[in-house]
Amino acid sequence: MKAMILAAGLGTRLRPLTGTRPKALVELNGRTLLEITIRRLQSFGVTEAIINVHHFADMVEAYLQSKNNFNMRLEISCEDDQLLDTGGGLKKAAWFFEENSATSGEPFFLHNVDILSTIDLNAMLQFHKQNQALATLAVQSRPSSRQLLFKSDLQLAGRAESESPIATSHSSRPLSQTSSSLLPLAFSGIHVLSPRLLPLLTETGPFPIMDSYLRLSFQDQKILAFRHDHSYWRDLGKPADLAQAALDLQQVDLFDPTARNS
Repeated sequence: MKAMILAAGLGTRLRPLTGTRPKALVELNGRTLLEITIRRLQSFGVTEAIINVHHFADMVEAYLQSKNNFNMRLEISCEDDQLLDTGGGLKKAAWFFEENSATSGEPFFLHNVDILSTIDLNAMLQFHKQNQALATLAVQSRPSSRQLLFKSDLQLAGRAESESPIATSHSSRPLSQTSSSLLPLAFSGIHVLSPRLLPLLTETGPFPIMDSYLRLSFQDQKILAFRHDHSYWRDLGKPADLAQAALDLQQVDLFDPTARNS
């Protein structure tokens, strides 16, 4: 199975830790965030991955070489000239998921490098396949300034404004449900994607993948929510988050199958 790890961000919220290294190589309890992400994906059967890089890109490449690529196939997608954001980054790396006709139809993971979770990725993958989704997004009921809105069938319906849950979209087509009946959920930075999505990314230059999801959801494409309300999850955007995660990991084992839904 294949995956893409999003690791090209500047990591500005993690300064001063990212003043001399990329976000992916910031350490947590003696392990880099990149290693933690790779090991997690490996534990769910990922054998090939592509990593997008920008800030201190050469350091990431040297680090992977020093680790013998963690005994898997790892490719680098270097965004030299400009950061392409999540959607542009995936579009640039599309070749990786289309190169082998025998596996080009298989779903793949898209995973932020700066999150920790015990989400059961096998269950998420199975949900994606059973529902024949174009994209499946890991989501959780928690406070967030960027809530997504979902219908009762877990189909993406819009994005909440910061002040109130008002559905927004790239279409003037009215929603079949009022915004008050939509379920606000926070995105957790992990996706399962069908390769069918790749040619539908018609945006150009840097663009966030969420804009594509919203556009496609209003074209009746299946962009679904996978809820993991009882899983451990933490964003590692700030030094204080790293400090708390270091304490959390004394009690949470990211690689223990029994902890995946605890």
